Amino acid sequence: MLKGRNRTAASLAALALSGALALSVSSPATAEPDVDTVRERVEALLHQAEQASERYNDVRIELTELNRDLKSLRADQSRQGESLDGVRAEVRDTIIQRYQNGGLGPAGDLLASDSERFLDGLSTKETVDGLHEALLSDYDNEREAYGIRESQTEKRRKAIAALKAKLAEEKKEADDKLAKAESLLSRLEAAERDEIVSRDSERAPAAASVPASGRAKAAIAYALAQVGDRYVFGAAGPDAFDCSGLTMRAWGQAGVSLPHSSRAQAGTGTPVARNQLQPGDLVFYYSPISHVGIYLGNGKIVHAANPGAGVKVSSVDEMPYAGAVRPG
Repeated sequence: MLKGRNRTAASLAALALSGALALSVSSPATAEPDVDTVRERVEALLHQAEQASERYNDVRIELTELNRDLKSLRADQSRQGESLDGVRAEVRDTIIQRYQNGGLGPAGDLLASDSERFLDGLSTKETVDGLHEALLSDYDNEREAYGIRESQTEKRRKAIAALKAKLAEEKKEADDKLAKAESLLSRLEAAERDEIVSRDSERAPAAASVPASGRAKAAIAYALAQVGDRYVFGAAGPDAFDCSGLTMRAWGQAGVSLPHSSRAQAGTGTPVARNQLQPGDLVFYYSPISHVGIYLGNGKIVHAANPGAGVKVSSVDEMPYAGAVRPG
């Protein structure tokens, strides 16, 4: 039996816990909105919330990549620093030897007072006459390379800080939209709420009846087993999903790694024409892309729909179609 029918109340409760939305509603003094009006508003708000959530997923991926870059840059900077220290020590030893032999002239006074400052102000042709030019060139090159790594590392740090702020913005927008939808739903009777949140849901087929094989069959079996589970922004199981979290986890069960983002998933696999869809293909919606489901055949998809409906089976035409890819 489907889990969706038994979890309608839990899905609505999840809406209330998720936080706060952004379209205006009628004032308390006006008449209660009819079901069709509320449905249109709720669907618009949930779509806006999902768009914000998928942007949130995109930023999380970018943040992960930046953190990986930063780790690599820090390692490069550390190696470059060690190389610089080695050349610095060699230059210092050579200069000290020249100083002890009386070969530095007035520059020796600076060296005697502060050898580190002396090295930092070192000039290949002016400060130390007659010092090995190749040695000084190595020092200058290493110091420049270290400065470049240091600058790159700092830029990554700033980019990460900016992305973290953007993450918070996208999360807040998604939460705001959800809270607004919940507020609208709360003004309806239970039966009317059920009519809205369960709209367009279809009976899930048995996984064994879907004409798929291999990896696609494994992905479909996993996704269908989650029908009725909650929709939660940013979630990828085991008991709650967003749209790209479900497809990522389902195809992960089949041994195929996908990013946690509908937009990013659209750039993976082999593009498929609509009239060539096969069970297991990823189907994308809206422009820009902000939703994804798994094709089941016979014009049906399984997807994590929204916080009101959770994971369900729907018509492939339920939303504006944007394309498809075949993973694996």
